[in-house]
Amino acid sequence: MASLELTGDGARYARRTVLHAAGLAALAPFVACTRSRGRERITGGFVGPDPARGHRLRDGVNASGPARREDAPIVVVGAGIAGLSAAWRLARAGVRDVRVLELEVAPGGTAAGGENAVSRFPFAAHYVPVPRREQRALCELFAELQVIDGFDAQGRARPIERHLLRAPGERIFAHGRWSEGLYPRLGASAEDVRQLERFESLCAELATRRDDLGKPWFTLPLASGSTCDEVLALDARSMASWLAEHGFDSPRLAWFVEYACRDDFGTLLADTSAFAGLHYFCARGRDPAETERYLTWPEGNAFLVRGLARASGAELVSGALVHAIESDADRAIVRWIDAHGARVETHAEDVVCATPRFVARRLVAQLAGETLPLRSTPWVVASATLERRPEERDFPLAWDNVLFESEALGYVSATHQLDRALRDDVWTWYRPFPSAELAASRAAVLSLPWSAWRDALIADLARAHPDLEEHLVTIDVARFGHGMVRPEPGFLASRAAGRWPWHAGRIVFAGTDLSGLALFEEAQWTGVRAAERVLERRGIAFESWL
Repeated sequence: MASLELTGDGARYARRTVLHAAGLAALAPFVACTRSRGRERITGGFVGPDPARGHRLRDGVNASGPARREDAPIVVVGAGIAGLSAAWRLARAGVRDVRVLELEVAPGGTAAGGENAVSRFPFAAHYVPVPRREQRALCELFAELQVIDGFDAQGRARPIERHLLRAPGERIFAHGRWSEGLYPRLGASAEDVRQLERFESLCAELATRRDDLGKPWFTLPLASGSTCDEVLALDARSMASWLAEHGFDSPRLAWFVEYACRDDFGTLLADTSAFAGLHYFCARGRDPAETERYLTWPEGNAFLVRGLARASGAELVSGALVHAIESDADRAIVRWIDAHGARVETHAEDVVCATPRFVARRLVAQLAGETLPLRSTPWVVASATLERRPEERDFPLAWDNVLFESEALGYVSATHQLDRALRDDVWTWYRPFPSAELAASRAAVLSLPWSAWRDALIADLARAHPDLEEHLVTIDVARFGHGMVRPEPGFLASRAAGRWPWHAGRIVFAGTDLSGLALFEEAQWTGVRAAERVLERRGIAFESWL
């Protein structure tokens, strides 16, 4: 897209792309904003992952000295969605003697959440699309948590009403006004609209494609989809080049599609596999004329974290710094430091390593030589508690509220699923840093003070809510240095070629890095897959959910 000659909206899009390429330079207008009187009354601080904990592993752990030995039949390392799903699947097969070791204080990873006097609220991931019958593991979980109740004639799960996203679901602020949806129709030209309709029509057609074996091109989880030559050809190129080849040069369409890539993957058009970019629009398996339906909760996917942890019955050990996992064909040893600084050596029959792959490479000697590309985008997510929401105009407050041409992704309202008469609220604001200069962005994200993120949130949202600052009480900021894996061109081919080991000795791996898409469905699938591998190895009879 950078080669296009653009004027008007196009010129603004090009300038925004330059800011993206400059990494955190795009943050300068936010943190340089003029402070108004009284901003210091807003309280808050950092929540969520503690970078210092993770960096202890990066900087080297002193493993000398005696260690307390203990035994545990099965150990799961990592209490994100993948690790908790592994423990849950084991429990559903009757295996409950499982210990889960988690570095942070609370489980959940990027699906964690918080709570205050106003509402529960998400720290990051906040919804799951309504699944279909063939997504068995997901449907089993949702049925157990009383989120769904059977299936309709088309095979789509039938949600229990209180878990289904209420209307209005989405709105966008563009040219000084709020309007329904995520595409900025206000000010769009006839050609912009034609290109949007052509893009949607093409995606609807692609969503029906299957290979010679009957496997769909686009589906969830990825493992159930096709890796035919046509799919891998899409994966080999960028979403930007695909749009250009198909004659899509509308700046508004480019913004809309890139918004989707930033939202789901933390990537820009030029850095996103065309397969991944199209997957966002084609994989849900719905009637193109039907409005997408989502399952969501005030605390987002932290609702599912609590459900998985409760249903698994596993022993959860927080503050556990795992620094090595050793294994041969018969046993595994997990070496870790507990929250009090004591060294522990846990001997296990099986281990599920459900950490990001770059962490697993530090823990497991068999992965030390793995050189396949793997990058992740840093994110900042801020949950702002408001005393009385700002007055609304044009189009009412929605669940998802997006600002056109913002470097951030907008905010979700935690009280949207609750009593509409509530005036206080918690808005969770999302800001990815998708620039190719990831190391610099990550360092800056982790070094900037809380006040910089307070100012960034206010400066961004004040365009749509000029009086926002008067209503802010507290801002809780979560920083994810490695927020989500990036599905860059070639990601699918590298995994389809079988060059990503799923196990090593008695260790089985799980996590979205193995998929390449940081989605709940993929995290859960890898956790269930790991658990079923353990069940198989232990000779326990089960019916696969995969």
